[in-house]
Order: sequence, then structure tokens, then C-alpha cells
Amino acid sequence: MNLPNNPATAIKVESVWKVFGTRWEEALNAIHQENLGKQEVLERFDCVVGVANASFEVFEGEIFCIMGLSGSGKSTLVRHINRLLEPSSGHISVHGDDVVSLDEQALREFRNRRVAMVFQNFGLMPHRTVRDNVAMPLEIRDMPKSERWREADRVLKLVDLQGWEDKYAHELSGGMQQRVGLARAIAANPDILLMDEPFSALDPLIRRQLQDQFMDLSRLMKKTTLFITHDLDEAIRIGHRIAIMKDGEIIQIGTPDEIVTQPADDYVADFVASISRLKFVHAKSLMTPIETHIAHAGELPAEAPSVSPDASLDELISVAIHWDGPIAVVDQGQRVGAVDRVSIMQGIQGHGGAK
Repeated sequence: MNLPNNPATAIKVESVWKVFGTRWEEALNAIHQENLGKQEVLERFDCVVGVANASFEVFEGEIFCIMGLSGSGKSTLVRHINRLLEPSSGHISVHGDDVVSLDEQALREFRNRRVAMVFQNFGLMPHRTVRDNVAMPLEIRDMPKSERWREADRVLKLVDLQGWEDKYAHELSGGMQQRVGLARAIAANPDILLMDEPFSALDPLIRRQLQDQFMDLSRLMKKTTLFITHDLDEAIRIGHRIAIMKDGEIIQIGTPDEIVTQPADDYVADFVASISRLKFVHAKSLMTPIETHIAHAGELPAEAPSVSPDASLDELISVAIHWDGPIAVVDQGQRVGAVDRVSIMQGIQGHGGAK
């Protein structure tokens, strides 16, 4: 999935810290003055650093994945966007509006109309039907019953739950319940979707099906999404960009190609070591720019096969089986780069990257 050139910023997080504990202010001051580590903060102040100096931007229409192991701070961080948690320090803005400074009434309006959250545990009301669960955000807005039910039915059709409108949560499978949670968020028509490990409790097959459905909906609705996961395969599969967290810190931000082919440190390298690169590494991250190739190896033959910059490593291998020479990378009718068999082998090993 590609973003348009120069997309606008939807979410901006700047130097956000979250320190839990009664002495959090003392602890935060000591962190800044003495550069204390997480363990030192716990020992000296009995405080826990949940998020440490996090900064990132999410662009309009982007699926931005935050990935990390349990305790890395990813779920803590996402809860700052809708202020379910208050930051200890730092700035958060959505479409230029300062979220941290919103008063109680403005915050309620923000949560009801501009941002929606999908949780891992579904969060459905057991006494409400599927239709009433989906329509709940619209009921809070005092929308007439006939209108909110009509909208609920429309959204349920989008997530393939037509015919289940009058059922209750206990009558649905886990995957169906999660689709109801997603439908409820979509019905609110928010600017921003926050998804906190929404598929992690599901069986692998159901999980993959919901990932596919979510990506289809994302392309259709162009919603800006902050997606939390502990599964790197999931992050690479659905994210435009990925932020990897450890001990409250963001270690690396990059596209799936960049994360897989250019890990920032040994921690990230360990994560990507088990990832099959065949689908996630693309020609644009392996190619030599055409000017560099010409300077060192001469012009590409006119008959050289061509691929797009987004051609996967798997596709490149298929082409290289039948062609010994460099493969042209063509973007908008122009040759922009070349990929040879050495680059392809390096990509398979994990040593590839734009030259």
C-alpha cells in the first residue's frame, strides 16, 4: 500500500514521557538531569517508565504500526492519543490541535467524533444486540434511532455481518465479535482509528482473514490508523511504516523494507531474523540507481526485463531464473534502477539495501 506524495500530518507526538508512580515528577527530573535508566528509576523512586521520549508523526491515510514485546510500552503510548492516559510530559497534536490541553468537554467531543478505539477484548455490551452495539457512538450523539440503525446496518454489511444484526455477543464467534468492534469504530466515522492488538486473541486463520478485511476497508475508507501489535509479521503485512519499541523507547521507525533490510541495531535484527524476505523486500530497496549502474557497468540492454519498484523479492527471483543480466526497475515509464543477481542474493540473506 502506498501513500500519496507529501501527505499531511494527522498525528504528531513530540518527546512524550509517561512515568508511573507517586514520585513521578521527581523521577522525571532525575531522568533529565542524570540520564537515569529504567531500572535506576525503579530502584530510586519506585516508579516505572512506561514511555521514554517518544516522537513520531502519522500521515493522513497511513496505517502506522507500533510493534514491541509485552511491556515495551506500545499500548501505553497509544492510550495517550485519546488521553486515556495523561502524559507526564511532551506534546500530542491531531490535525494541529493540541490534545493535551483539551478541557473535559472538548475531550469528550474529541473522543466521540474524531477518534475511535478498537480493543483486543472486543469491548461489546452483552445486553445489546449487534446493531445496538455498532450504533452506540451515534446514540451518544443523540442521532434518531432510525438513522443510527440505518448507519449500523450499512457498516455491518461492510464487515460481512449482514443477517447478524439482532444477535447478541455471546452468539458470535471471536472473529465476528471483533468485526462488530471494528464496525462500531467505523460507524462513528472518526478521523483517527486506534487499534490496540485487535486480532491477537484470534486463531491464526481468522486473524489473517481479518487482516485482509481490515486492509480492504483501509483502502476503501482511507482512515488514518495507529495499529498496535506484538507480531512483526502482522506489522510488516499491513503497515505503511513501523515503529519498534523496547523498554518504553522507540528504537527504529521505517517502512517494512527498511525494517527488514536495514535494522537499526541487534535488537531489531533479532526480530527480523525469522522473517521471510520474499514478500516484504522490494526492488526499490535492492536496486542500484540507474546513473550509478551506467557509470560502473554501462547501459542496460534494451531487451532487459523490467519490474516496478514495488516488485517483491519473490518476483525478482522469478525473473532472474530466466535472465542472467541486470533487471531494469521502471517507474512511470522511466528506468530508475537496476537489480542484479548479487543484489537479489544479498536481499535473501538480509544484507541488501539501496546503494
